[in-house]
Amino acid sequence: MAAFKETKFPADAPVAEKALGWVDDRFPLTKLWNDQWGKYYAPKNFNFWYIFGILATLILVLQIVTGIFLTMHYKPDANLAFGSVEYIMREVPWGWLVRYMHSTGASAFFIVIYLHMTRGLLYGSYRKPRELIWLFGFGIFLALMAEAFFGYLLPWGQMSYWGAQVIVNLFGAIPLIGPDLSLWIRGDYVVSDATLNRFFAFHVIAIPLVILGLVMAHLIALHEVGSNNPDGIEVKDTLGPDGHPLDAVPSHPYYTYHDLFGVSVFLLIFSAVIFFAPEMGGYFLEYNNFIPADSLKTPLHIAPTWYFTPFYSVLRATTADFMYVMMAVVAAYVVFIWLKSRLSSKTKAIIAVVGILMIIGMLPQVLDAKFWGVVFFGASVMIIAGLPWLDHSPVRSIRYRPDWHKYVYIVFGLSFVILGYLGTQAPSPIGGVVSQVCTLLYFSFFLLMPWWSAMGTFKPVPKRVTFQPH
Repeated sequence: MAAFKETKFPADAPVAEKALGWVDDRFPLTKLWNDQWGKYYAPKNFNFWYIFGILATLILVLQIVTGIFLTMHYKPDANLAFGSVEYIMREVPWGWLVRYMHSTGASAFFIVIYLHMTRGLLYGSYRKPRELIWLFGFGIFLALMAEAFFGYLLPWGQMSYWGAQVIVNLFGAIPLIGPDLSLWIRGDYVVSDATLNRFFAFHVIAIPLVILGLVMAHLIALHEVGSNNPDGIEVKDTLGPDGHPLDAVPSHPYYTYHDLFGVSVFLLIFSAVIFFAPEMGGYFLEYNNFIPADSLKTPLHIAPTWYFTPFYSVLRATTADFMYVMMAVVAAYVVFIWLKSRLSSKTKAIIAVVGILMIIGMLPQVLDAKFWGVVFFGASVMIIAGLPWLDHSPVRSIRYRPDWHKYVYIVFGLSFVILGYLGTQAPSPIGGVVSQVCTLLYFSFFLLMPWWSAMGTFKPVPKRVTFQPH
């Protein structure tokens, strides 16, 4: 066994340096810092789209810290929960600020995550060799949705109660296991004290641990293969005499100050929302949630918080009449794959069988529209994970794709935003038709991506990143 060698310092060395050396001899603190940030070389052509990763980390820390302070006064009891939130808001010193930081942070988290995912979509950050980074990031997105859903019930207001009631009841549409699954999630036959307690446990302990683990995996995978950049070029392919990429710079100090500026701008906007518009017109905090939960009085319009509404609109768009449209779409898609795909005959046959079974299942005599609404609701989320294998473009970045590809992204983005808006509104005939059209556009973007992403005339990709000093 090798003898332990402790780092020696001159007698006049600063105390902080000696302390750091003492720690490094027992724990690789400096090595971790250098590997993960200090001497991690990142492409030098990052733009503002690359600020959202550090903002997501900042918000995660804010949510954990404010959540800890909230749990000191919150009571996970159906008879006391709403009153404890009011007590935090009115009696606890600065409790209103902590509560608004937490509620605004939830919406800010999703805004930042959606923008972070948009950057990945624009610059192909999910392409080889970064598939695992994307999957870890998608796992964070799923865990974040679960975390927000579990936390949605905790204020025990009208919208919390009835929103949770509606969402949990969706699982009842699953054949065979649905009713038992809904009962297991609720812990009772209706949303009750048992539901509140288990949601509190998941929101405070279980899901945050999962998120922290996935964030660590996401960062480790990122630093293993290196960061993507707006040009979609591998900077590791061009190394200098020192072994570092010529088109990359150390994250510290260059991106440390870059990120500090972005964080400052974010905190300015974040503070403005907290102090002047914490409810954000009812989108961040619904007005019905300032009314205690009443199981005997149903709100006129039940809708989840805005960050769930694009997928909720897909669920609501799936009506009995819409199923006939979906049957025709599935049939057309199977025929399209047979005619245009280069898949093997065996794979095509399997897809055809699955398509036929889906069409049969969509008949009203077999499975009702409510079941398929839940299926499409889940598929609208899960399909995002398949991006690395759906995009067949010869280039990563949108900069070097055909110009008409940008309009495809714009149509997709608009359909997603429209679905989100319609999900916050009361159902209407016109809104229903628009949401159905946007649902078809949303799924078409992904399911037709293997073909449209490879079509057109692509621009030549430079061997070195394009960079304008600023």
